[in-house]
Amino acid sequence: MKYIVNTSNETAYNIALEAYAFRELMEEEELFILWINRPSIIIGRHQNTIEEINKEFTDANDIRVVRRLSGGGAVYHDLNNLNYTIISNKSKEGAFDFKTFSAPVIETLADLGVKAEFTGRNDLEIDGKKFCGNAQAYYKGRMMHHGCLLFDVDMSVLSQALKVSKDKIESKGVKSVRSRVTNILEQLPEKITVNEFSDLLLQKMKDTHPEMTEYVLSDDELAKIKQLAEDKFATWDWTYGQAPEYTISRDVRYPAGKISTYANVDKSIIQSVKLYGDFFGIKDVVDVEEALVGVRYEYDDVLARLKTLDLAEYFAGMTVEEVAKAIVA
Repeated sequence: MKYIVNTSNETAYNIALEAYAFRELMEEEELFILWINRPSIIIGRHQNTIEEINKEFTDANDIRVVRRLSGGGAVYHDLNNLNYTIISNKSKEGAFDFKTFSAPVIETLADLGVKAEFTGRNDLEIDGKKFCGNAQAYYKGRMMHHGCLLFDVDMSVLSQALKVSKDKIESKGVKSVRSRVTNILEQLPEKITVNEFSDLLLQKMKDTHPEMTEYVLSDDELAKIKQLAEDKFATWDWTYGQAPEYTISRDVRYPAGKISTYANVDKSIIQSVKLYGDFFGIKDVVDVEEALVGVRYEYDDVLARLKTLDLAEYFAGMTVEEVAKAIVA
């Protein structure tokens, strides 16, 4: 395993860095990266950005909005939020083993006197309050796992910048998003800075992997990452895209995630469909969307078409029947 030192706080660059390491440094079997963003919202790969953020607030407060490569939900970052990325060629595709990859964080906190545990489908919690969400992406048999650690994040900004849908709050059985989260700093018996915590987490990785050495990016690689940030991750088209035209919209939440469907239906035939949500999957749902064009907007017809695809690669943890019911009642 190797680690990459990254001191940038620019959001699009940091997302581009992990994307470059994920897709271009294929000969490196395992990589570990720690990074901190300026105030930002990071959107999941399959989400409809405009529905996840309070755009008036993000614009007024100069909060960056950037889409990442992995699925899952939107998260708020600031300079007191620590992010970690683990890239590996050794993980079985589709395993979604969040618990294993979260172990270094749990062990580092244990060393500091805090008991944390893995819960739900992708959360880390302290005393029932979430402080970390995880997500994964796959590419040519390669896995990228990343976590977003709330260290001392400004919760008042978080709650204003993100739109948390009512069904998600209700599914957690609580009244508000703020009651569900906590900062690591609040739980530490002895207070430290986010940078000190970052150093401790890196040291934990070094202790766990004694063979780990630093991967130093060349000037040419750094230039390519900067270009990738400018050409893709910092662009409006990548983060927002075109809002879908639709005649029918549906929102359905399952334990494995939410699916929002926007379908353009004419004479009971699907002309186009867009599927958004905080679900996880190995493949891009554009394949599913294209497969449904021309299909009658009837449950049995949609179900039959979906059965021709390996839906587990697009919607992890959901049955084909559940996906069909999310698209049409």
